Amino acid sequence: MYINRSIEKELVSLSKQFPAILITGPSQVGKKTVLNHLANDKINYVSLDNINDRALAINDPELFLEKYKYPLIIDEFQYTPELLSYIKIKVDQARLKSVYSNKEVSTMYYLTGSQSFLSMKNITESLAGRIGIIDLYGLSAREIDNKEDRLFIPEIETLQKEKITKKTIEEIFSMIFRGSFPELYKNPEISVEKFYDSYVRTYIERDIRDLIKITDEIKFMKFMTSVAARTGQELNLNEIAADAEITNPTANDWLSILVNTGLVVLIEPYMTNIIRRVVKRPKIYFMDTGLACYLTKYLNSETLEVSAYSGHIFETYVVSLIVKSFANNGLNFKRYLYYYRDNNKKEIDLIIEYNDKLYPIEIKKSKKPDINYVKNFNVLNDTKKTIGNGIVLCMIDKISPIDKNNFCVPIEYI
Repeated sequence: MYINRSIEKELVSLSKQFPAILITGPSQVGKKTVLNHLANDKINYVSLDNINDRALAINDPELFLEKYKYPLIIDEFQYTPELLSYIKIKVDQARLKSVYSNKEVSTMYYLTGSQSFLSMKNITESLAGRIGIIDLYGLSAREIDNKEDRLFIPEIETLQKEKITKKTIEEIFSMIFRGSFPELYKNPEISVEKFYDSYVRTYIERDIRDLIKITDEIKFMKFMTSVAARTGQELNLNEIAADAEITNPTANDWLSILVNTGLVVLIEPYMTNIIRRVVKRPKIYFMDTGLACYLTKYLNSETLEVSAYSGHIFETYVVSLIVKSFANNGLNFKRYLYYYRDNNKKEIDLIIEYNDKLYPIEIKKSKKPDINYVKNFNVLNDTKKTIGNGIVLCMIDKISPIDKNNFCVPIEYI
């Protein structure tokens, strides 16, 4: 069963603009699947998980590209960065021919990989200007409901035109607990715990071990668990390092691995020359709430919902959906999403900066509007920028005003 992905539209658009496309993101989010679906047997495929093909690509890249003709999907290409300079040659040759034939060069190579830090570094050096880049994460709530993921900008007049299907708090926490990996929705009978147990083992053994030479997997698991326990909070590397019994530099290195393999994202504080009193540490979020719940040892959604962890994991779920809405529409969330916290402990959970407007957002598990939820929004007046609607994303049944500028909005609008 194929689950339609919102990123398909962006992928089709980029295929008309670039001779190479990179899809990067965590393992098992469907990078290869979405490409194969769009290819419809018209694009060749090779996986560098295959040791023989990998050896050929490393030892004789030119012969490899002769053997596997374009258009070609190269899965897990980060194992063979040697290919990139040869792909560049092929691309440039095709572009030169197109000048004389007056034909556009369609996409020749589709690259997928789950280690974006290696991918991006090598691509910057080898394929700059020749490649379109897409970030793919797990399923959004809309994709799970078989709907297209639109860009979430909290303009109330626009939101009010849309009809939503309301979910109960129990249904929301069931989705939070299950997570967003496509396999869990293609196969509803699969054991969530067994899936994540296998996922973590594979992640460490295949994606991570060779990369950073982990000699103590137990410490790395402690590290991941400590990060998961702090999702939705300001990053405190000192505490995380102490939990995992590692040094701060090691914790920082391992955090970069989680970020660059797409398992977590960092939301930076909103800072300007006018506002100087802000806290400078980012907030950290797991992109898959099911994985965070597995690492923190929650066994069911009912226990999760009433736990002390529920507020942070609810916020993580909401932020991950907003991040996906930007990624699925071809936008880099890092340019648009921020949070605010100052030395007086005034905090705004999320700020969307879009089209020269600031939209302050609070995230609450509550169903009841409260004027106190928006009391800190006025700190943004100091920025001298246009302030859009302030919203509280929560479990309310319908959009409801708090005052003339601020509204409570059901999370189903994301």
